[in-house]
Amino acid sequence: MSQLPISEAELHAYVDGILPESRRLEIEAFLAERPDEARRIAEYKQQNARLRALFNQILDEPIPPRLARIKSRIDPVLRRHLQRYAAVCAIALCSATAGWLLHDQTQPSASTIPEPGGASVAANTGLALAQRAAIAHRVYSPEVRHPVELGADQEEHLVAWLSKRLGMPIRVPKLGKLGFELIGGRLLPGANGPAAQFMYQDAAGHRLTLYMSTELATSRDTSFLFSQQGQVNVLYWIDGKFGCALSGRIDRAELGRIADAVYEQLEKAS
Repeated sequence: MSQLPISEAELHAYVDGILPESRRLEIEAFLAERPDEARRIAEYKQQNARLRALFNQILDEPIPPRLARIKSRIDPVLRRHLQRYAAVCAIALCSATAGWLLHDQTQPSASTIPEPGGASVAANTGLALAQRAAIAHRVYSPEVRHPVELGADQEEHLVAWLSKRLGMPIRVPKLGKLGFELIGGRLLPGANGPAAQFMYQDAAGHRLTLYMSTELATSRDTSFLFSQQGQVNVLYWIDGKFGCALSGRIDRAELGRIADAVYEQLEKAS
């Protein structure tokens, strides 16, 4: 069996059914060992099915007589070029539609925003923090070979680097007693400046990410707020301009238990 790493592009090619048979079997074996990744790929397949249901009827419509007459006079070579162009346009249209479908799926419900007389700017900013944290989790947690920029073996350098970029001392919580060990971390773009992400993993391969930002509206709302972003659950809190969001595909109660430990350790460090 090939030892080549499986890229995100190949996973999408697998969803579209355009991989060679040998590579398809390798990816199926890869997914069989990773239930979370398999669920994500299954969601993409379901999305493709919904798009086909929306647009296949257009493909089945008869060609208008005027266009049929033009088509009959087109040179065969030019016809092939036009078919390729049409295919590219169709892919672009499907991609745009898929983006909007995902956009709708990842929008949190109004109930996730505290409403003491109306949503405040701080609540909206916190909710945006949760959305960015969930997106970063979905992008990097499936990575096999490059989930982080700097590994846990370079923790001291990682913390110093991210502290300098975020403009404040950063501490990495220890979650070993809860079954999660640090993999490492990375620098991320926030809304208007840098943000940090730390990634943890348990013995079963489940991953959590801790997102930190220092660009929030000043607030002292340190209570946990919950947001469900697709299949990713997020618990987040804000302290002044500093915000944290813990993300993972685990249930809310377990996420809350870990968030308590994270918050306690960060408070002791401040």
